[in-house]
Amino acid sequence: MAVYGALDIGGTKIAGALVDPRGRVLVRAERPTPAREPAEVLMGAATAVLDALSGHSAWQDLARLGVASAGPVDRSAGTVSPVNIPGWRGFPLIERVRSHPRVPAHADPVLVGDAVAMAAAEHWLGAARGAHNALCMVVSTGIGAGLVLGGRLHTGRSGNAGHIGHISVHLDGPACPCGARGCLEGMASGTAIAAHALAAGWAPPPGVAATAAGVAATARAGDPIARSVYDRAAQALAAAIAATAALVELDLVVIGGGVAQAGDTLFAPLRRHLADYAALDFTRGIPVVPAALALDAGLIGAAAVAASASAAAGPEETADMAADTAPAVPRASSGGAAAGTGTHVLLHEGIAPR
Repeated sequence: MAVYGALDIGGTKIAGALVDPRGRVLVRAERPTPAREPAEVLMGAATAVLDALSGHSAWQDLARLGVASAGPVDRSAGTVSPVNIPGWRGFPLIERVRSHPRVPAHADPVLVGDAVAMAAAEHWLGAARGAHNALCMVVSTGIGAGLVLGGRLHTGRSGNAGHIGHISVHLDGPACPCGARGCLEGMASGTAIAAHALAAGWAPPPGVAATAAGVAATARAGDPIARSVYDRAAQALAAAIAATAALVELDLVVIGGGVAQAGDTLFAPLRRHLADYAALDFTRGIPVVPAALALDAGLIGAAAVAASASAAAGPEETADMAADTAPAVPRASSGGAAAGTGTHVLLHEGIAPR
């Protein structure tokens, strides 16, 4: 049975997995992201994850390797420039992964944005399964999203479509590392939630970390500052979601990532604020639901992209693919980058073109 490798590189952790054709994670490895360290230290953490995966017996069945990274990404060049990882600017991630001594030539890596990978996974196996038009968001150290439009994963020319974390929701807001002002990421990411809480006078109780999860824990216990900070973040998310719904018309919004683990502390005020911001008839009443695949969505989505890329090698390589329908994703070129947005395949038994 073929297996698909996956790397998921974010601002907090670098995770890796081997995933079977039904989307089941067979083995997982993880390292903290040394986000403020130089490029080679960052690459060392990614290499350590690959080392761990390649030591597993299932590695011998590796068919293709998908690499999901915080963005922006450049699919055609195979480079990444994550806003929250300043050591990587135009970093040749695909070339470096390809050069790992245990990555076989036939498993040529393919690049995708981490939030786009999450959308691919949720549309295949998760909360967006069957949705024709969905926004799938990752709210974590940063904020990203992927779009499913007309039943297909929509990645855009460069692979960055859906980059909702850098929609401005506060015209006079603080400068963002991306160069703009008042970005959603600076208002509602886990990093921003913790920073805003501390600036507002919140103090974590003994044994509680000064993180978004810590703020959520005290909000659930009734802390007024913590509740206010989550309400502010939810309002910013609602504004961005309503703007997206007005542009593309959505059937569903799925939210995953570490901040989404706060549950109703986030979702209750978000739904309330969305009712105010989504005022046009065609934007009202859009369901907002938690991601179903929790923190493995990026890995499963990267594997889905890898499996889709393997279709170019012929159906015999992917004959074990599950009959369950998965998202259409861009097929990879032989250079490890994805081809133009008009080339799609459907992940299902035998991986037939769509």
